[in-house]
Amino acid sequence: MKILVIDDERPIRNSLKEILGDEGYTVETAESGAQALELVDKEKFDVIFCDIKMPGMDGMEVLSKLEEEGVEAAVIMISGHGDIDTAVECMKKGAFDFIQKPLDLNRILITIKNATERVNLVKENKILKKKVYGQQMIGESEPIRHIRDIIAKVAPTDARVLITGANGSGKELVARSLHQQSDRSQMPYIEVNCAAIPSELIESELFGHEKGSFTSAIKQHKGKFEQADGGTLFLDEIGDMSLAAQAKVLRVLQEKKLSRVGSDKDIEVNVRVVAATNKDLKAEIEKGTFREDLYHRLSVILIRVPSLDERKDDIPLLINYFVEQICAESGKSVRAFSPEAIALLQEKTWPGNIRELRNVVERLLILGGNPVSAQDVRDYVNA
Repeated sequence: MKILVIDDERPIRNSLKEILGDEGYTVETAESGAQALELVDKEKFDVIFCDIKMPGMDGMEVLSKLEEEGVEAAVIMISGHGDIDTAVECMKKGAFDFIQKPLDLNRILITIKNATERVNLVKENKILKKKVYGQQMIGESEPIRHIRDIIAKVAPTDARVLITGANGSGKELVARSLHQQSDRSQMPYIEVNCAAIPSELIESELFGHEKGSFTSAIKQHKGKFEQADGGTLFLDEIGDMSLAAQAKVLRVLQEKKLSRVGSDKDIEVNVRVVAATNKDLKAEIEKGTFREDLYHRLSVILIRVPSLDERKDDIPLLINYFVEQICAESGKSVRAFSPEAIALLQEKTWPGNIRELRNVVERLLILGGNPVSAQDVRDYVNA
């Protein structure tokens, strides 16, 4: 655990650092509010002790700044001139606790323990929210609301779904939402990127193989269809699947059974198939690279995911989501984007869609200021 001690009196800083260090905590110190805010911008702290009376920026101003910047640390205010009113004011402004000087070691350690439990609880709640919220499409634009409505209607059924849309637009989130809102949500959800598997291995990957069925088949292998039995199989980029594999997928959809490579034994499977592609499958049918009968089997329900350029009203929400996600992953305090910076990003075209936006947000968090400014966008986006 990391603790920051902010106090203009060196003996108190050093004393707290030594005592808390002996207790196994990692402790940093700052002699002023300005220095403390610089440290908080670079590192993540779990608990912050802050003196109220300091020259320049006093402790109450530091507390307000920490609240404005969304710092998750538990802030404990300390003062040699405190009273009930001061303590109440600190708590109103977001402090976790208030301790009077001279500092009592037992009181400090108990407060740290309580603060740690609160910080951990907040973190667990955020992780839980991200697990639920992070599998949804972020946004409130009309196209996204329309997709949510379709998912709500289709998910409880076993209807097969074909999801279309450009790379990076979020097709996999639609597929995952369909699974999570279905009666199969407690069963396996298996993803297969058909474009990433060599054509000579796709059949083994999907349907499995028996030991010795080919040179490197040193043991029996269950394919993705068997692994997804009872649940959902997401076939991403299905437009890149070979015609031979397409024929076998069609058989599984028709007969609900498969045979592993190197075996003539049928295995029954109960799988809901959701497929996605960035290709025009009707054009691929015309070219002879995609089976028309498979297309009709897959496209009971068609969902088209809009490009980011079609839903620019969602960009502010997406930026906020990515900022929280990236800062949590890197252990940094949450940063802000100025309204002008967000407006500039909304004016930009996004050929890489959501994936490109996330990369740009990460780049601006690394290279830009706090808050990220319009000038940062000009300097570091499409530079």
